[in-house]
Amino acid sequence: MATLYIVGTPIGNLEDITLRALRVLKEADLIFAEDTRVTKKLLAHFEIGTQVARTHTRDEKRAAAEIISALESGKNVALVSDAGTPGISDPGAMLVQKVREYFQSDKVQPFSRFKVEPLKIECVPGPSALTAALSISGVPAHDFVFLGFLPHKKGRETLFKEITASKRTVVFYESPHRILKTLESLSKHAPEKQLAICRELTKVHEEVKSGSATELLEFFKNNPEKVRGEFVVIVSA
Repeated sequence: MATLYIVGTPIGNLEDITLRALRVLKEADLIFAEDTRVTKKLLAHFEIGTQVARTHTRDEKRAAAEIISALESGKNVALVSDAGTPGISDPGAMLVQKVREYFQSDKVQPFSRFKVEPLKIECVPGPSALTAALSISGVPAHDFVFLGFLPHKKGRETLFKEITASKRTVVFYESPHRILKTLESLSKHAPEKQLAICRELTKVHEEVKSGSATELLEFFKNNPEKVRGEFVVIVSA
C-alpha cells in the first residue's frame, strides 16, 4: 500500500522536529515541498538524502498530479511545507483533497480481491505556531477562532469588525509588512481588547508582548528593529 505522509516540520528551532518525522523523511521515496530550497536545508542538516521533487506544492494542481502518479507506482511520498504543517495556512489542503478524490474514484481499482485500498494518508504531526503562541500568551485558549493570514485588502476591515464583536479569543498570523497597519485597525475597532503579539516563536529572538492595540502599536513604532519575523496575533475575548 502506497502512503502519502503529511509531515509537520519545525517553525524555527530545528530541534523541534520529531523522531517520527525524521524517520519518515528518510524512508520516503520522494518528498514534495512548498519550497525545495528550504526543505533541502532541513534535510541537509539531518543528513537525509531523500529525493525532493522539482514541483513546488504552491502549484497544487500540478503537484497533486505528480503525487498521484508516484503513489500509483507504489512510491511512498512525504509532503512538507517550509514550516509547520501543510494545509494549515500553507499549501496542501487542495492537494490532499485531489489525491483523496482520485483514489476514491472509479478510476482506481483495489489491488486484490480482498478489496485492499491502494492508498493510505497518514499525518505526522509537528510544531504549530498557533498552539505554541497560545501556550505562552497567558490568554484563555479553551475556546478560540483561528483565521490564518488575513486578506491583504478585500474584506480586511470587515474581519476587524468581526474580531471586535467576537466573544471568543481570535488568533491570526501576520507579516512584518502589515503588523503596524493591523495594530492601527485594532486600535480603531477594538481599543478595549487585550492582545498578545508573539514574534519569532522558537527562534533566537522569540518575544511576547501584551497590552492594548494602542499600547502595542506605540511599542513597535518606537522599536522598529522588532518589526521583523513572523507574528502571531492573539485578541482576547
